[in-house]
Amino acid sequence: MPGYPLTLVYFAAMFNMMDMFGKVKEFQSRMQEAQQSLHGISETGESGAGLVRATVNGLKQVVKLDIDSDLIKPDDKEMLQDLIVAAVNKAMENIEPKIKEHLRKSTEGLMPNIPGFDLGSMM
Repeated sequence: MPGYPLTLVYFAAMFNMMDMFGKVKEFQSRMQEAQQSLHGISETGESGAGLVRATVNGLKQVVKLDIDSDLIKPDDKEMLQDLIVAAVNKAMENIEPKIKEHLRKSTEGLMPNIPGFDLGSMM
């Protein structure tokens, strides 16, 4: 900065660093709030043409499991287990985009758009 005293240049640089640290702190705070509110979003996966439905929340916890009563037969135990696993896996797959969008919205405007920087991987 030509024409400005060195102390003014130093002060301006320190102010910019403090501003950046403030943004990082705000980003951390908003990310923590966003992660804590992930229990409020959910997604359901189904298998067996809807006979088994599993619902997971944004924390990737199974919160509900619906099994059609026609499937509850002792002879069909293995098939039922496979359908449950398939429904849970589908719900987990379905929740990923919602988690990423939730975190993106919660921290919008705080961090620059960095190619390859995935907020969903911070979980």
